[in-house]
Amino acid sequence: MTAVFPARLPVVCAPMAGGPSTPALTAAVSDAGGLGFLAGALVGPEALDGRLSEIESLTSAPYGVNLFLPSAHIAVADEMESYRAALAPIAAEFGVEPGPATPGPDDIDAVIDVVLAHRPAAVSVTFGRPGAELTARVHEIGALMIGTVTSVDEAREAVEDGADMLVVQGSEAGGHRGVFTDDASSPRGGDAMSLPSLLLAVGLSVDVPLIAAGGIMDGSGVVAALGLGAVAAQMGTAFLCSDEAGTSAVHRAALLDRRYRRTVVTRAFSGRPARGLENEFAAQFTASAPAGYPDVNAITGPIRTAATAAGRADVPNLWAGTGWRSVTAAPAADIVARIVAEMETA
Repeated sequence: MTAVFPARLPVVCAPMAGGPSTPALTAAVSDAGGLGFLAGALVGPEALDGRLSEIESLTSAPYGVNLFLPSAHIAVADEMESYRAALAPIAAEFGVEPGPATPGPDDIDAVIDVVLAHRPAAVSVTFGRPGAELTARVHEIGALMIGTVTSVDEAREAVEDGADMLVVQGSEAGGHRGVFTDDASSPRGGDAMSLPSLLLAVGLSVDVPLIAAGGIMDGSGVVAALGLGAVAAQMGTAFLCSDEAGTSAVHRAALLDRRYRRTVVTRAFSGRPARGLENEFAAQFTASAPAGYPDVNAITGPIRTAATAAGRADVPNLWAGTGWRSVTAAPAADIVARIVAEMETA
């Protein structure tokens, strides 16, 4: 039986870990008829429990939650220490030190328990195949399991595990690429297919509903995705400057004042390939940054936090998709309404 997309409108607010994703944004998009997603990554179990409860106090509409699955540990200790040493002068500018080269313990099991104690309509996973066991647990609470895929092979594996739907993430997408296995030999994580090509290829390979993701900013982009076989479009950058987003003032300003000219896929901030505005830090370290998530993320964390607090856009990650020039500052409900109006005239 084919899964049914759980929202009235074919608009998904992407889960954006690290700040932008908030209960208020999730609830606002869901209330407007789309499917709001909360990022469950980079949040401890107790904090996530509070955020999910807040969503459920704000809306009775369907919502989703996303999880980062544990990545294979590919970090090389000597490379981590070398990168940490290379970043020491920048850290000193802000009176901090680079973080430890080894991250803390992974609490994914506790995070999953918290999610499944709530009532999400969907649970999506990134950085790996869903796994039959987790999929079964998600189904037990009546939720959909949604895999995030960047290739035909990943799509097939996710469907083998029982995924009900797939987020098909093209190369245009902002933030982390959801590759199952990171290609440590490439500074940018290997080749990536554009959304139209990937959407068509995956659609010919699996028989589950697809959600298109990557560079979609307006109603015409949604219509184009639907025309290529998707049931909905996932949009992250489009909501980064919404009133309800937790996006930092530095990040918002960089998007709106166009100070940086392009985006780049880089490991410089987290050790995994991710697309963001090419600020000075990305330009300097993309070629030399080692592979190794979450180790690199832990190393750069104190520097990025301090730079953001200081109002410096040249150092922190400024995630954005290729359509970032179309970002607008408005309430999330107004952004959804604009997208719908554009769909009607596209």
